[in-house]
Amino acid sequence: MKKLISIIFMSLLCVGQVFAWGQNGHRAVGLVAEQHLSKKARKKVMAVLENNSLAEVSNWMDDIKSDDAYNHTHDWHWVTIPDGMRYEEAAKNPNGDLIIKIEEIVTALKARNLPLQTEQEYLKYLVHLVGDLHQPMHVGGKDDQGGNAVKVLWFGQPSNLHRVWDSDMIDGKNLSYTELTSFLGKPAKQQVKEWQTTSVRQWAYGMMPYREAIYTLPAENKLSYRYSYEHFGTVKYCLLQGGVRLAGLLNEIYG
Repeated sequence: MKKLISIIFMSLLCVGQVFAWGQNGHRAVGLVAEQHLSKKARKKVMAVLENNSLAEVSNWMDDIKSDDAYNHTHDWHWVTIPDGMRYEEAAKNPNGDLIIKIEEIVTALKARNLPLQTEQEYLKYLVHLVGDLHQPMHVGGKDDQGGNAVKVLWFGQPSNLHRVWDSDMIDGKNLSYTELTSFLGKPAKQQVKEWQTTSVRQWAYGMMPYREAIYTLPAENKLSYRYSYEHFGTVKYCLLQGGVRLAGLLNEIYG
């Protein structure tokens, strides 16, 4: 019961907080995914999205947070899996979470029986949520709102640990999303295959080992060049993984 109350309290605190990769991070995930779509999947995805790119729609789920009609989606952006636990063992958020919603959306899209408007929304959800799942702070293990409650100074300016990972490190590079995507590199075919053949829950477990390093902070939580130097490689790796895996799901659904 205490765990469930903690999850509900966390969900209330998270409303209005930073929920995801910053805009360029999500766009990069979308662009990487486009580069790994099959021709058949690309054609169908573009038809559903009415020729809007995956990069264009990748931030839609953050945009709708200001619309009360979508309040039920607020808790879908994150999941809590304490250290040493599997998803099945962890207390579940009654409003849904990042893992279960991705699984449900994939199942619904594969059924191929959704009205076009609903299919568009589900596809936009999927693009965003797969990106979220590959931002390590969205697979939380502490009662700190995914790092939102961990106050830090980022180059002398007030921030929090979640925002550092969402956007501060990326924005600090002063790159467009296309430049950021080009900096991520190209995975080998075998790497693409390995990333795409694992499950959504395994993707989440893959984020958990980053926690120890993420929470290893310098004195007075003053972050700058050193922290970015130590972690930006992880940011790039996770963005690339997210895009490749999103493409894998879309190829399964529409390929």
